[in-house]
Order: sequence, then C-alpha cells, then structure tokens
Amino acid sequence: MNRLFACLITLCLASCLTPMHAASINGQPYVPLMDWARANGLKCSWLKWGEAMAVTNRATRLVFCRNSRMAEVNGVNVALSFPVAIDRGAPYLAQLDLNTAIRPLIYPPRAGARRITTICIDPGHGGKDTGNRTFWHSEKTYTLALALELRDQLRKAGFNVILTRSSDTHVELPARPGLANQRGADLFLSLHFNATRIGRDQVQGPETYCITPVGASSSNAQGEGANHGPTPANRVEQQSVLLAYQVEKALVRNLRVPDRGVRRARYWVLCAAAMPAILVESGYMSHPAESKKIYTAAYRQQVAQAIVKGILAYQQLTSPPPPPPRPTVPATSNRPTVRVQPSTNWP
Repeated sequence: MNRLFACLITLCLASCLTPMHAASINGQPYVPLMDWARANGLKCSWLKWGEAMAVTNRATRLVFCRNSRMAEVNGVNVALSFPVAIDRGAPYLAQLDLNTAIRPLIYPPRAGARRITTICIDPGHGGKDTGNRTFWHSEKTYTLALALELRDQLRKAGFNVILTRSSDTHVELPARPGLANQRGADLFLSLHFNATRIGRDQVQGPETYCITPVGASSSNAQGEGANHGPTPANRVEQQSVLLAYQVEKALVRNLRVPDRGVRRARYWVLCAAAMPAILVESGYMSHPAESKKIYTAAYRQQVAQAIVKGILAYQQLTSPPPPPPRPTVPATSNRPTVRVQPSTNWP
C-alpha cells in the first residue's frame, strides 16, 4: 500500500513538472512560454502582437522576439540556442534554452561550499600569435596590458591571481586552461579584443562567451554545429553562463557601450576548463572610436574595473559568505594573580 502511494505521488509530481502542451519544433522540445511564465509567477504581455513578448515580475524582465536567437534578460542580451517560435499566435521557447540560459540567470545556482579565492587570467594570443592587427597595433599587446591591470585590481580585491603568460610569449591553447586546472583555480577568464571587416564603423561593444550547451550550435563566427559531445566545461555550464552574464552586464553599464551580448562557443580554452570559464571580447579594434580608447591605459583600467565588478556580483550570488572573524582573546599576563580578600571591618 505504501509503495502504491509512493508511486502515485511520483506520478503526480512528474505531471506537475512536465510542461503542458509541449511541442516538437524541428526535432527540438519546445515549451509554451505563457504556461512556463504562469507556473513561475511571471506575467506575459505582447510588446508587438505576434512578434515580441515581455515576461515580467518585480525582479525580472525577459523579452523574446519571434524567430530570434537573442533574448533580453534584465536589459542584457543573451544568446539562445534555438530561435523563439510562434505557433497559432502563442510563443514557444526551446526547453534547452530554459534549462541552460534562462533559469540559471533568473534563479542562480545556490552558493557552494567553496569561496572564490584564485582566478586564472589568460591574456589571449602572444608571441608569434599576434591576434587581430590594425595598422601597427596587435591584439596580443593589449590583452596582456589589460590582464596586468586586471591582475592588480583583483589582488586589491583580495583574490589570488594566476597568469597564463606575463610577457610576449606564445602559449599553446591546451596549456592555458591546463594551468588553471593544475593550480586549482576557481574561475578562468580569457581576455581578447574583437575585429570585423564588415561594418567597421558600426560594430562595437563587448561580447562575453561561455561554453555551448550539449546539443546546441555555437553562436560565434565559426558557429560549430550541434554534433559535439560534452566537455569538462559542460559540468559547470550554469555557473559559466551566470559569470558571463554578470561580466557582460558590468561592462555594458560601466563603459556605456553597445551590448553585443552573452554568447556561446566551443573555444578550446572554454571546453577544457574544469571551473566556470568565460572569454571576454572587451571591444572592437576595428571600430574607429572604440579602438582609440582600447589603446589607452585609462580605458583599459575602466574595462578591468568593470570585469572586477562582474566577478564580485557573481561571487555574491554563488559563493558562501566569508566566515565571521574569530573573537579576540586578551593576552594572558605573566604577572602573578593577587587575590584581594573583602574586608570585614566595616565602620
């Protein structure tokens, strides 16, 4: 009887957790956005009938657009793995995107048992690998300069910092996350600057990448397909997307630059990292105005400050609070203790 009752309870819970009217679109499970919102205490409203919908409560505002792979989460652009679909006038969102993009950002993972103490910074390129080049400027020069500035600011904030390179040397790709893994780093940040040949005058702003979920295509320029198995980074992908989101938000708001969004990629330095890992494209060297700022120490200092703010915001959400300070015990005196007897000769 008890076993039958337990089975009934399990079936009821399963029916509650399974989205109603789920659909399969191009072979992918999709969830009715309105049903999901209602189940999570969120309200839906059309911004443009049949084209764009806002999903909100007091703390959250999500915006989804028809056929778009970019959503807006509290004002920050976040790449989806699959486009938003509209079926019979109702919006649908891929179940994979709910699990790997939306939920980790509006319901952050609970604080773990370990605080963030050590951060590995990877200045992109170096040595024979110059990275992007514009006139006489090489990306490798400015990623190192930014990394050194970020190192100093993180140390002031109380973190231990590891650099994959501290000079103009070539470091093989596997060695970069390998060092972070070997030294037990809590976070891994690879620093880069972007460039484009098309729309050089228009394209600017930061992009922050984290690992692509299993079963999805990447959103970077190469756009690796979905036929990739899991990587070590997929074990902590929820933490990585939250870290990428907090850093991208801090960069956009503190630098007041266009938001290129949180994006997905299977870059080697992301795939092989065993800890939350992101790759930060801090701006476009190909943009006439943004490039001039990138080449200045003052602007790189602002970029580093923004990244530190993003890391601290992530730490506040995911790490346990520091232990309370131990009460100070007064030092024991070596002088002999003198006991004073109360007087009995009262006047």
